[in-house]
Amino acid sequence: MADTDRDEEFDEIDRREYRRKRRMKNQIIAYVSATVIMAVVIAGAGIGIHKGITSYQDKKNAKELQAQLEEMSAQQEEPVVVEAPVASPEEETQEQLSPLDEIVNAQIETMPIEDKVAGLFVITPEALTGTDQVTKAGDTTKEKLTQYAVGGLVYFKQNISSGDQLKEMISNTDSYSKYPLFIAADEEGGSVSRLAAAGLAENVGTMKEIGASGNPDNAKTAGSSIASYLTEYGFNLDFAPVADVVTEGNTSIGDRSFGTNAGDVATYVAKSVEGLQEGGVSACLKHFPGLGSVDEDSHEGMVVSEKTLEDFETTDFLSFQAGIDAGADFVMVGHLSVPGITGDNTPCTLSEKMITEVLRGQMGFDGVVITDSMAMSAITDYYTADEAAVKALQAGADMILMPEDFETAYQGVLDAVNNGTLTEDRINESLVRIYRVKLKDRAS
Repeated sequence: MADTDRDEEFDEIDRREYRRKRRMKNQIIAYVSATVIMAVVIAGAGIGIHKGITSYQDKKNAKELQAQLEEMSAQQEEPVVVEAPVASPEEETQEQLSPLDEIVNAQIETMPIEDKVAGLFVITPEALTGTDQVTKAGDTTKEKLTQYAVGGLVYFKQNISSGDQLKEMISNTDSYSKYPLFIAADEEGGSVSRLAAAGLAENVGTMKEIGASGNPDNAKTAGSSIASYLTEYGFNLDFAPVADVVTEGNTSIGDRSFGTNAGDVATYVAKSVEGLQEGGVSACLKHFPGLGSVDEDSHEGMVVSEKTLEDFETTDFLSFQAGIDAGADFVMVGHLSVPGITGDNTPCTLSEKMITEVLRGQMGFDGVVITDSMAMSAITDYYTADEAAVKALQAGADMILMPEDFETAYQGVLDAVNNGTLTEDRINESLVRIYRVKLKDRAS
């Protein structure tokens, strides 16, 4: 009984120990399982978070991509217009100005209107000073140039007594002027050679002789020779070459023209321009639109040509165009009346049709347009000095040559500006052309 009880006690102890060990085992398994489950959960959570982040990022990227595509589509439908900065008129003008134009504008801006108007005239020293004959420049010349700041002076044989006298007179005149001057001469060669006639240079011969030589280079040589001696004495403008194409037997121009064949004359005119201007003297083509087909003289009265525009285009215009293309600084307009073109007997010097529409518009000349002498009967028989000067400027001329009465002409133009008949802008337009020639060496 006792042994049995003892055995049962041992069995009970064994069972308790067994249960204790099983519980511990189960706890360990539970702990391990829990740990494994936790690890799995944590890992799963990490994967989920990563996927979530990736998904969010993908969605964000997708939205941004969609926005970009929509923006690109909108840009294609409605192109974006980028407006350039708006420049002031002054800035736009400055951007377009050449160095020469900047110099020219600076000169003109400082000029009072009285000087601007005077600067449109080229007159004789006698007309400036009010004396009968001028061979020197002294106090009277200085005083008058201060009062009337003319654009230029033209000298003739009566103004020349010797080479030294001529140089001194021109040098003093230049020094008295507030502004650069055109110092001009009629030095064509042949019978119209003021300095050569005074014994200061060798005459290059008539243009007819040069044209008959068959060698256009002779015209350039003659132009170079004339420029050489003109510049020696202080001249910078020559009223040459004659660009008129003459008809057989013409007496008004005669041997002053290079000939009767328009094509040949054009070649010689261009060469003459090259010779003069390469030598430092401005060339002046004359007498537009061409006097070679008439025998009357505009010094003595009205001269009328029945030629049409087409007639001129196949004759004289060829030589004028060649001279323009060669770079002539000036064109002189003659007093010829061409009713077949203008519709009436208005001289070309006063005709907007001939100066502005034909010479400037059709032929493209943007240099200085100067009238022929306004003291000729073709003008003075029909117009007063002031009336003629104003009409010439209205027609498009830039400079008035030798009006019948300079002071009257000058005052007439000044009054026209003051009363609005002519605008100051119109005067400035001519002054720009004039000073582009006067100051061109300063921008080179």
